[in-house]
Amino acid sequence: MTTRMRAITIGVAALTLTACSTVQTPSKDDPWEGFNRTIYTFNDKVDQYALKPVAQGYVKITPQPVRNGVTNFFSNIGDVYNAANNFLQLKITDGVEDIMRIVINTVFGLGGLFDVATLAKLPKHDQDFGLTLGHYGVPPGPYLVLPLFGPSTVRDGVGLVGNYFINPLTYVDPPALSWGLYGLDVINTRANLLGASDLLEGAAIDKYSFLRNAYLQRRQYQLSDGHASNNLPDYGEGAPPPNYGEPEEGAAAPGAAAPASGAARAAAPTAASMTPAYPNGATTAPATLEGPAGAAASIPASGAQAPTGASGAAVPGDQYIPPARIGIGAPGLLRLH
Repeated sequence: MTTRMRAITIGVAALTLTACSTVQTPSKDDPWEGFNRTIYTFNDKVDQYALKPVAQGYVKITPQPVRNGVTNFFSNIGDVYNAANNFLQLKITDGVEDIMRIVINTVFGLGGLFDVATLAKLPKHDQDFGLTLGHYGVPPGPYLVLPLFGPSTVRDGVGLVGNYFINPLTYVDPPALSWGLYGLDVINTRANLLGASDLLEGAAIDKYSFLRNAYLQRRQYQLSDGHASNNLPDYGEGAPPPNYGEPEEGAAAPGAAAPASGAARAAAPTAASMTPAYPNGATTAPATLEGPAGAAASIPASGAQAPTGASGAAVPGDQYIPPARIGIGAPGLLRLH
């Protein structure tokens, strides 16, 4: 076992060094592109061989109304840290609305199994500690792909710590119950995104660039409180892309399953290249779909309709629960943002 683990470690290290060496001219906003692509590939394989098959089995054995109830339950829990971050940002009205959603869904929605608050016209917000840091002027730092968590930035990665302590399931005892709820959330979220991952397969030749640009656009949109911004990162997409080992002459890029992470945060570029978040004067937010190991599929706000999840229900954003214990042999805090 020890020999095997050493071999795996050496292999991962070699792959990381190889990937880092293949990107000769990384962009200024993604200076760690070689490392990020390696982690992206790892997340992709975890999704392809573990999360996605389990999610498909979950859909087959779980009736749709039950899956809808599970989605609503974790969405109701997510309103707790939505409220906390809105209050931290001094958005008192939004925070009060979040509290009202929690009370209404818990009391009249049977513990959150039914989303009564949405029927009562209370808006659903989407906040996290990374956005709170950004609200107070903390720069995002370089783009970063985290193992199992997926797309992020240095600021959002630090924000995971705040999300952990804000989340109510962090304090659930016994730890086995917390882990069980967390695992259910991951599987249910991935099941809701089965259609989205299939959509992402045909979205772009270079899925890494597509997800990176979409994630950063959406975070910029969220940080601007839903107002379109032209201050988007410039990746020099007009220049020929670097060669990452794909076929040279018109050959299709090899297919790969879309990785799934929260958990699950991406806005909608209109093509593989990056464009302003809301073209043609559109003012509505893009529909966003995110998965457990970092995938995010987006539909432009104008004229297109986002696919629903496997359960037929809309997938809530940022409703992904960290486990109750960080250091008890767990693989890490899967962030489905």
